[in-house]
Amino acid sequence: MTPEQIKAALGSGLLSFPVTHFDKDGRFAPESYKAHVEWLAGYKAPVLFAAGGTGEFFSLKPDEIPGIVAAAKEVAGDTAIVSGCGYGTEMAVDIARSVERVGADGILLLPHYLIDAPQEGLYAHVKKICQSVGIGVMVYNRDNSVLQADTLARLCDECPNLIGFKDGTGDIGLVRQVTAKMGDRLMYLGGMPTAELFAEAYLGAGFTTYSSAVFNFVPGLANEFYAALRSGDRATCERIL
Repeated sequence: MTPEQIKAALGSGLLSFPVTHFDKDGRFAPESYKAHVEWLAGYKAPVLFAAGGTGEFFSLKPDEIPGIVAAAKEVAGDTAIVSGCGYGTEMAVDIARSVERVGADGILLLPHYLIDAPQEGLYAHVKKICQSVGIGVMVYNRDNSVLQADTLARLCDECPNLIGFKDGTGDIGLVRQVTAKMGDRLMYLGGMPTAELFAEAYLGAGFTTYSSAVFNFVPGLANEFYAALRSGDRATCERIL
């Protein structure tokens, strides 16, 4: 997919963030993972995120991640696959290139490791990763990696494949600054824990979709909640919550 195509896919429905399956020795278990992804794909999420935060990116060695992406691609049908990516700049570049080679449709850039960074440092980090690949990139604002609206604008000017913004800060003031400044240059994804609890507030801020961990286990219920949210059926949303 081109960056514009994955951007459109992100905005077309609820997003799936599956767990990664491991065997008793802590190694990736591809067969059970593929069975799970194939089952989830039947519930028509337009994009599935392999080896993201819910997928225990932090538990994986960098050279394991392309295999997880490839396994998801093998069984996901028409569902686009976005890979988790992160750590320090050079390691993130290596991960981004490796998953692009196995067919990832985009990457979700998780926070870098450990330390806080000024805006100029975050700008340089994100820019280098974006410019290392041709696929679409989404940044995940949370913890020690919180981009301000002006920094995002600079990045979008220089990196046409930066197409998505996921928020896990819960800072609605910052979120509104970002959406007001960036408009439709980015697709916006809610990324708070148990995102359904925050979905209505984020929808009001311009976030039309979110990462649903609930989708892992009860995808039908997750879809029912999302449909009710988008149609304004608050009674159904409250019942499910």
